[in-house]
Amino acid sequence: MFFGISDYGAFVAAIVLFLAIPGPGNLALITSTSKGGIAGGLGATLGVIAGDQVLMWLAVAGVATVLATYPAAFAAVQWLGALYLAWLGWKMLSAKPGDAPVLNIRPRHYFQQAVAITLLNPKAIVFYMAFFPLFVDPQTHLGLISFGVMAATIAALTFLYGLGMTLLTHYLAERMRANPRIGRVLEKLAGIFLIGFGIKLAISK
Repeated sequence: MFFGISDYGAFVAAIVLFLAIPGPGNLALITSTSKGGIAGGLGATLGVIAGDQVLMWLAVAGVATVLATYPAAFAAVQWLGALYLAWLGWKMLSAKPGDAPVLNIRPRHYFQQAVAITLLNPKAIVFYMAFFPLFVDPQTHLGLISFGVMAATIAALTFLYGLGMTLLTHYLAERMRANPRIGRVLEKLAGIFLIGFGIKLAISK
């Protein structure tokens, strides 16, 4: 046992796997780094961490249960997230050379963008609600201390993952500066993926 967490190693491995799964958060991180460099990538990383922490503590407080009790509320949040992702993807697809970037270059905007993308993914609330019980032992659980250690672990792993992705993306972006067409193609692909994520979120049950 580690602060009331059963199989802490498996908990860490599960979080790393969850971080590596492609999704809107990863896409926002990569796009932010390609647009704003390391500062933009780190700003997005902190935004993802902040959004995850909010969702995690909301799940701990039982918000997921409330949303399940009132399906209309869950559906409204779900459609809001879907529309936001689709709108962001369309902005990327319709952008022309010379247009202002869809994501503002200033790091504080990257932070806000990543927070919004994370919070508008209601499935994450359900994930956290179903995920934590797997690693909580009722006999040794320490209440908020156990959840606090879990939250700190998720934040630390997310930061390390985000830092690694930022440095890798920045390195690759520097190699592609000489060919702007590649950057435009990647932005279009990112837009298509964001629209796809939005559609998937809208039709998922």
